[in-house]
Amino acid sequence: MPPAARDPEAMEPDSPDVVFKPLEERPAKKAKKEEDKSIPEPEVSENSHITLTSHPDAFGVNPVPISWGHPDPQVRAPVICTVRHAAQRNAIGAHQGSYCIYTGLAVAAGKLNPDYVPNLKLTSPVMKIGPYPSWSDPKKIGSIDPYGHMTTEYYGDWLKKGWDIRPTIAVTKAHIDLPECREAIAAGRLKPDGKILMPSGQSIVSKAAIEPVWYLPEIARRFETTESNLRQSIFRMTNGMYPELITRPDIKIFLPPIGGLTVYIWGDPDTIPDEDIELTCRVHDECNGSDVFGSDICTCRPYLTHAIEECIRTAQKGGCGVFIYYRKEGRSLGEVTKYLVYNTRKRQEGGDSAERYFSCTEQVAGVQDTRFQALMPDPLHFIGVTKIHNFISMSDMKYNAIINTGIKIVNRIEIPQELVPADAQVEITAKVFHGYNAGKAYQGIDAAELKKTKGREYDYDEKEKE
Repeated sequence: MPPAARDPEAMEPDSPDVVFKPLEERPAKKAKKEEDKSIPEPEVSENSHITLTSHPDAFGVNPVPISWGHPDPQVRAPVICTVRHAAQRNAIGAHQGSYCIYTGLAVAAGKLNPDYVPNLKLTSPVMKIGPYPSWSDPKKIGSIDPYGHMTTEYYGDWLKKGWDIRPTIAVTKAHIDLPECREAIAAGRLKPDGKILMPSGQSIVSKAAIEPVWYLPEIARRFETTESNLRQSIFRMTNGMYPELITRPDIKIFLPPIGGLTVYIWGDPDTIPDEDIELTCRVHDECNGSDVFGSDICTCRPYLTHAIEECIRTAQKGGCGVFIYYRKEGRSLGEVTKYLVYNTRKRQEGGDSAERYFSCTEQVAGVQDTRFQALMPDPLHFIGVTKIHNFISMSDMKYNAIINTGIKIVNRIEIPQELVPADAQVEITAKVFHGYNAGKAYQGIDAAELKKTKGREYDYDEKEKE
């Protein structure tokens, strides 16, 4: 049998399970009496009873009011999206993104009690992030909850009262060990300092894992559509997975079942808002085959490791390096679609070519790219970025998305030519020809160069011919 659920209402007021020592320089909390009056009583749902949400009155009967963008987190209120409070939820979806399905499997297997409330005693951030003015501007932060790492600090009194409120951001520190950093030390490009970079090649980072939390009116604005059309499109393309998108237009928060992102920071995070201190940054979209396994068909891992090297170098000079890693595999088309595109590129007449690099993706997926980047700058605003001195990217989509939200970019840094694998010449040539920022290293890529750039032959179908 699953272990008995912890009863939050039975905890003593000063229980170590809910007490959190505030980080310095935080706004003072309200008086105890005022908080008790302002915090609603939680209603605990019966998990043995299944409630369908296909009818307007079956979800969030009495949702906790939330005022997205309010500078006071108490007035704004927490995001309530746990099964424990079905009648009071103020968000559609579930925590943990796509991993919520694994939670369902754990409950079905009898390994997890659905009534369990997490013990957040030792989960508080290991470093300070914010608050910053951007946190109260939906045009700067509309796809993540900027208070998502402060559950125990700002909403500790809610937890004492029995609310199950889950963090959507976790902040910790780590050591990163990349062979390319050891190679950079051996080549003399990097020098260990014992603080940012160890003699072993390990580098010291702060990092934040972030789950998406969408404020639907702002998401619709960024994609230049109506909120109604946005809701209908998501509802339709998820085969009706979230009927509340249609039946509850009053619920404005959505936790989508997609991958989140991780922010890696080299150097002192407190220097990030200071525009006079050098900041190097790369925003990177996931490419598992290259980032992890070193596939040479693209520039993803070389760009990743090059950017990390530049982040370390900047941090060693007293600045800060920021690397944001988004789970947007295959241009947000997914790894299966990406591999189907690879097959198409190699099997097309004449083999893989820069000339048809983008059209092959359209042939399989119907679109070149579904990352769009409209939501991408939000974590930059979350950590207080207002100026990037060195932007390690050739993408105009990323560049434009960032500067359009008010962040200044001084220098744009292209990937060095010597880091581009031979078979990735198809990708880099196609991207530069179609408008990627070429910098000094990639001048002169014209139609003739595009036409002649080919990838290696794989002979996928030779055995079938035999």
